[in-house]
Amino acid sequence: MSSRSLLRYTGSVKALSPFRGRFRSLGRLLVLFLALNALVRIGLALFNQDTSLLYPWRLAPALAIGLLFDLCVGLIGLAPIAWLYALWPTRGRPTSRGLRTFTGLLLVPLAGVASLVALSEFTFWNEFASRFNFIAVDYLIYTNEVIGNIRESYNLPMLLGVVGAATVLLWGLAWRWGLAPLRDSDERFARRWRPALVLGLIAPLVLIVSCQARFKEFSENGQLNELAGNGYFDFWHAFRYNEIDYERYYRTLPRERAVARLAAAMAGGAPGATAARPYDRPIDNGNQPSRRNVVLVSIESLSASFMGSFGNTGRLTPHLDRLASEGLLFTRLYATGTRTVRGLEAISLSVPPTPGHSIVKRPDNAGLFTLGEVFRQQGHEPIYLYGGYGYFDNMSAFFGGNGYTVIDRTALRPEQIHFENIWGVADEDLFSLTLRELDARHAQGKRFYAHVMTTSNHRPFTYPVGRIDIPSKTSREGGVKYTDHAIGQFIEQARQRPWFDQTLFVFVADHTHKGRGRQELPLDAYHIPMIIYAPGHIAPGRVDTIASQIDVAPTLLGMLGISYRSRFFGQDILRDGPANPRALMANYQTVGYYANGRIVELRPNGRSRIVDARSGQLLAADQAGEQMLETAISYYQLASEAYRKGYLKLP
Repeated sequence: MSSRSLLRYTGSVKALSPFRGRFRSLGRLLVLFLALNALVRIGLALFNQDTSLLYPWRLAPALAIGLLFDLCVGLIGLAPIAWLYALWPTRGRPTSRGLRTFTGLLLVPLAGVASLVALSEFTFWNEFASRFNFIAVDYLIYTNEVIGNIRESYNLPMLLGVVGAATVLLWGLAWRWGLAPLRDSDERFARRWRPALVLGLIAPLVLIVSCQARFKEFSENGQLNELAGNGYFDFWHAFRYNEIDYERYYRTLPRERAVARLAAAMAGGAPGATAARPYDRPIDNGNQPSRRNVVLVSIESLSASFMGSFGNTGRLTPHLDRLASEGLLFTRLYATGTRTVRGLEAISLSVPPTPGHSIVKRPDNAGLFTLGEVFRQQGHEPIYLYGGYGYFDNMSAFFGGNGYTVIDRTALRPEQIHFENIWGVADEDLFSLTLRELDARHAQGKRFYAHVMTTSNHRPFTYPVGRIDIPSKTSREGGVKYTDHAIGQFIEQARQRPWFDQTLFVFVADHTHKGRGRQELPLDAYHIPMIIYAPGHIAPGRVDTIASQIDVAPTLLGMLGISYRSRFFGQDILRDGPANPRALMANYQTVGYYANGRIVELRPNGRSRIVDARSGQLLAADQAGEQMLETAISYYQLASEAYRKGYLKLP
């Protein structure tokens, strides 16, 4: 090709490019946005402290896929400015200066938002090891708790200073370099409408249709996939798909086949089960139910790895370890999710973690068949006690709408609170409140089932001074040790009550402290302890059967000899677990089923796969794997149907 032809070809390409004339400025602003997001992505990889993420053959595809998302978000965000450039009249250089000045003023808040989002990505990653997801969407609702948590957990003036400095730097680059092409902007409208049409309408529409969240799922490493995402896009996607229709987006079976699979999986099923709904069945635990009270404590973020009973050498949980040695310790129990509402859902409703929000936060969630309802039918008063404000995460509405007496921090007078932070009162104050409430019920001759939800083992990890040897607000280990201290104090005080010998205590975590790992559903991120303690009534021991949080309610009722008509999807770990060891878990969109060293992963758009539970390596299809896959589908398909069609409602 001759030099003249090359110049003619180059000129043709420039003529076709929408980034010409004053629109060259948009191209430069887009480059700045792409560069900022690439820096955030690399920064998160370094912040993760996993050097394997930095290998070029791993990081390069994450950056390339991330670039696609960044282009999508950047071009959509610049579309309004493209129309501004098209419609701003041309009347000589003063007009060009006016357009540049106006755009510069517009970029001040945009630079601030971009800087704030970039910093927020790091704080969110630090807490959840993820880009923005549905948790970030929830934070829009509970701004008081979220802002309070940030204020109490981080050096807020320093963070705001960083945001301010980044805003000035980003705006300075945009003003001096990004808007420089506007200095000589004098194109007529006839030359402006085509670029505006491309950048302001065609490109955004194409990108909205073509950009798919699944693009970032390019590897078997969950953290690498998260790096490939984009905070803006992921936030919008989580907001758009807060509730997910399982049958529309996930793999299903013909209903008759799903029913048959679930019936076979439910070893506790009885001949009286409803043919079309195998979870609706009679459970025969004998005809002499125990009249004991029950106190179930959900412990915030207590991973099994924190306990000495599971090999931890830091002596963080001496009181729980003692209870584990004197009670029944379940060593292979797995949480259904990574948030408190998932744990509350699993314990109270015994249902798999269906995609989207927990049922605790969904509409029309009153009048359901719950563990509290079974106890109510036995003459117990179901009570939910929480150290924070019950409006958070819809707890009061859910438990109150399902027959529980809800008691939260509003029941405490100022002199009864030794310490509080944004999430709630110190656990010792919550347990003191619990003792007073249970004493009052006992004095009235009432039996009770009390579900107690702690808060102290949560960032900012603050608690009363002098209780433990780890200073407040220094580490999660301090939060764990303080909660353990409060539990030990609670048990010793309860031991002095007249109702102690007639009470069964359950200590179980709501979820672990981990968000994600290299795998989509890493086992360590779901492994939690459970201790059932009733000295003189329950012999010490260990239960090593793989089990799920949804099995807590059936197991507890089985130990108490309570027979009932069940709508639970869980099973009695002691009676049915050995024949059907399995666990169900989810991370919002990916739902899973763990058994026989494998995990079935079910994802949106009908995708599924089976991986090795420890390594995360994809496993070849075989007959056993196909059976596992169908069993997993049957659990989630029928659980989603049960809630949607009201089958979980009381008669």
